[in-house]
Amino acid sequence: MINQHYTYLLINLLSVFFPIVLGFDKKVRFYTTWKYLLPAIIITGCMFLTWDYIFTLNGVWSFNSKYITGIHFLNLPVEEILFFITIPFACVFIYECLNFYLKKDLLFKASRAISIALIITCIIMLANYHTKLYSLVNFGFLLLLLLLSIVVNAKYMGRFYAAYVVALIPFYIVNGILTSLPVVLYNDNQNMNFRIGSIPFEDHFYLMSMLLMNIALLEFFRKKTDG
Repeated sequence: MINQHYTYLLINLLSVFFPIVLGFDKKVRFYTTWKYLLPAIIITGCMFLTWDYIFTLNGVWSFNSKYITGIHFLNLPVEEILFFITIPFACVFIYECLNFYLKKDLLFKASRAISIALIITCIIMLANYHTKLYSLVNFGFLLLLLLLSIVVNAKYMGRFYAAYVVALIPFYIVNGILTSLPVVLYNDNQNMNFRIGSIPFEDHFYLMSMLLMNIALLEFFRKKTDG
């Protein structure tokens, strides 16, 4: 029987198992994107880990010692740091697979309307929950990313939204485990105190921000390198 202290670590490892194994598939050839994805993950990870560190210090969330190895860096469990590598890696794998197998960008025409609807949603949430630290940072940062995507006229937004919808499937599995055991303990005084199952509502937008920033940087580095 696996020691429960390895629970969070095991979740991280299982999250990247299939993307790594299938990454060398001759069709998708996901491994060819790793040179663009690595800097995207590092930059995005540094941003989100900064929040994570501040959130942990301010009691927005904490980590259940029963399910982590006890190895910490800057007050964060090593598993939490790995989370910002493994989850973006797995989600971008979904994005790349969809790009290969779905030649047509099904949401291209609707992407701008979706972005505007999300921008309005973020503004409403900020107006109502700006006193909650997790809600404030979460919706505020997503708002900035969405506005930037419109300003630069990002052509990948339709494909991003498609990947996000598919990524919600493993999201509900992984986050469902993390929040139901729980591995991560949320302070509901710092969020909307509304959950879907055991998952805080804000987490859905947290995933969206993390995936969008990684994909935006991936496409930036790919375009810069390949022309």
